[in-house]
Amino acid sequence: MSTHAVAPRTVPPGGPASERPSRGWVLAGIGAGLAGIVSIYLSLSLSPAYDPAAPPTPESITEHLSTQVPQLLGFHVATIVAALALIPFAVGLHRHLARRSPAGSLLPGVAAVGLVVLSTVLVLGSGLNTEFVFGLTEPELLIATDVSFYSHWVATIPWLWVTAGVTGLALGLAAVRHGAYPRGIGVVSLVLGALIVLVGISPLQYMAGFVGPVLLFVVALAALRAQSRPDTAPPGR
Repeated sequence: MSTHAVAPRTVPPGGPASERPSRGWVLAGIGAGLAGIVSIYLSLSLSPAYDPAAPPTPESITEHLSTQVPQLLGFHVATIVAALALIPFAVGLHRHLARRSPAGSLLPGVAAVGLVVLSTVLVLGSGLNTEFVFGLTEPELLIATDVSFYSHWVATIPWLWVTAGVTGLALGLAAVRHGAYPRGIGVVSLVLGALIVLVGISPLQYMAGFVGPVLLFVVALAALRAQSRPDTAPPGR
């Protein structure tokens, strides 16, 4: 019978070596912010000019949108890209905040849910494109009042970024209270998040679309930078 010396398995102090954190979710957030900005810009450019002396009619709106098919296609693609990219970003943001917040904190979940709800809103905001974009190549076959409703839809629903404000508030609190992000980013998130929520509560809620994509882009860039920081032991864990 022979014996063999078996070298003991060594484990680095503090446990197994941690894997390098993925940046895919952060890049998805940056992409969602940029796509959101493009979506809002194209939606804004699609609205017909308003002249008090000659208010738009369903027929004039139909005629106007029939010349905007490429812009409508761009709006659709940008809006859907933003909606899809928000999903991995929401999951990654939840994981990032959970690692740097006290155990049982609601802030990571609230931040993620705000983005998931926003993703749903953006999908709905682009939902009527399927029916109208290609139909507008033959506007004489469309009902003008339906096209007028569609014009209002694309100028309103994709602008409802109010839940991005909820994400901003949750992230800001996690940064200021628990150090999940640098304090400066936390303050910016609180200010922009509060602004988005306030306009979202008001009848001018579509104005959240001006600020929401900017907040998302800033938060994603901050997450990219924060990944270079080592995880610290969060309070209460």
